[in-house]
Formats: sequence, structure tokens, C-alpha cells
Amino acid sequence: MKPIEMGHDVWMIDLMERDQPCRSGAYMILDEKPTLIETGSAKSHERLIQGLRQLGLSPADLAYVIVTHVHLDHAGGAGHMMQAATNAQLVVHPRGARHMINPTRLWEGARAVYGSQLEAYFGSILPVPEARVLIRQHEETLSIGRRTLTFYDSPGHAKHHFTILDPVSDALYAGDALGIRYRTCFTGWDFEWVLPSTSPVDFDPDAVHRTAAMLAELPFQWVYHTHFGRSPKEEAIRDTVRGADAFAELIARVYQPGIHPETVMNALRAWIRDDLIRQGYRPGDDIDVLDIDVVLDALGLIHYEQRRRQA
Repeated sequence: MKPIEMGHDVWMIDLMERDQPCRSGAYMILDEKPTLIETGSAKSHERLIQGLRQLGLSPADLAYVIVTHVHLDHAGGAGHMMQAATNAQLVVHPRGARHMINPTRLWEGARAVYGSQLEAYFGSILPVPEARVLIRQHEETLSIGRRTLTFYDSPGHAKHHFTILDPVSDALYAGDALGIRYRTCFTGWDFEWVLPSTSPVDFDPDAVHRTAAMLAELPFQWVYHTHFGRSPKEEAIRDTVRGADAFAELIARVYQPGIHPETVMNALRAWIRDDLIRQGYRPGDDIDVLDIDVVLDALGLIHYEQRRRQA
């Protein structure tokens, strides 16, 4: 699959996460200092290299590699890319930098979620030398040529998450902060749909609201999701907040101490099907394509509700 032109010298490379199209994407900004946003996991590394070559680039041409947060489907391949991109700096949220420099705790935390499937899903993870890590705080900027990127601390999905405003593209690179866009080319449905991600362990609906309110005030038209592609700003913000509220209400209603994750998964599946029907969509019984997200969202919601009740 060739990179997808987004306009204004930005291209999206389909990372073919778990060999699935339209699941995860990286964004390549062709400016004076070529800048890559997201690497995906190590499993996507060769596909990412291929995408760069299709754009006439090699990893050595990159000036910056940016990861929106350090979850493995966004940054698990950062160490591999930094080995290849010998002239680049890795730009990361201040809470995520230490996990890129020494990924041991990040890997152990992922093991607790994915268990024996961890390597099969994500491959390996490599450290990045501290001298090559560039931290960007809230509202700090990075000039890459004719555009200056601005970084915004954007918790709710993860505490180590920032979003990046690109004034030339009139877009916000949102990672997972403004949800997942389920595209027809991934689901097979004849409609597209935005849903928040509540994967472990930092989901916080109050923070989702604060982040959404902050981002709503920024001047951009488009949200560039890592999963996957582009949404209008108002749609992404509305659907992310609506879904976060619904999921928080759902887990508060069904949670009991010692609850089995499958109970929450079934409640999520029922809500998803009902919500799609309420909006006039007809997915039938075929929502299996969402199963990996349903599993992760259920685990994250259980963790959130346990934390909330202990507060």
C-alpha cells in the first residue's frame, strides 16, 4: 500500500498493524527538517521503512521522530527507528521520556496486559540513548522549516500523551487523545465512526473532558488520528467525550469487586451495537473486528473504576 497524501506535504503511512489495513498510521511531514510522527511497534518497522522509501526518503533523512505517547502500538518501534535514523532526535512527552531511555518498566507493564501474546503483537523494544531524546513540555514548540509545531499536554487516554498542532496543515496530530476512527477499509462497514480508547492504565474521563475543552479552543480544522486517518475537529471531540462519558457510566453500573473482564466486554459489545443502531447504522452482528479494542477497553475501565472507588 502506498502512502496516503493528506495535503500540505503530509503523508500517512499505513503501518499494517497485525497485518490489518487502516488500523494504525504514521504521519510523515516533508519539510526542511523531515519529521515522522509515530513509529508503531517493532512489528511495523519494515513497513514504515518501505513507506519512507516510497516517499523518496531513507531513515537517515529524518530530523525528528515524534511519538504522541509511549504505548507500544505508537512507540514500541521507536528504538528500532532511532537505530536506523542516525541523524534524528526522538521527541517525547516528559512523562514518557524515561520509558524510551529505559523501556524495562514499559515492557513489564505491557506484559501484565498482553501476557504471552506480547511479542507476537509488538515484537521487541529497544532503548533510545538519552542524548538523542528531546522532551517537549506543554505549549513548547519545534520549528521544522516552514511550519512550527506546538505541543499540548493531553491526558485522558494516557498521562504521557501530548498532541501536536500543525498550522500549515490546519490539523492536530492527536494520537489516541481524540479517539479511534474506525474506517470502512478496516471494519468493512459502509460508515465510519469515532470511539474513545480506554486501554490500561490511565483512562480518566474527567481528564478527557479537560483535554477536549482545551483542544476545542485551538485553531485547527482536522484531527489526524493514529488509528486511523482524518476526522473533522468537532466530530472527533464530540464523539470522544460522548463515548468516554458513556463508558464511565457503564463501568460504574456493572462493576463489582472481582468482576470478570468478560462481563465488561459483553456490556461494551451491547453498548456498541445499540449505539450504532441509535445512530442509524446497521453493523448486524459483525462487530468482531472491534474485539481487540473491546478487550483492552474493558481492562482499562476496570482499572479506572477500581482506582475511582479507592480514591
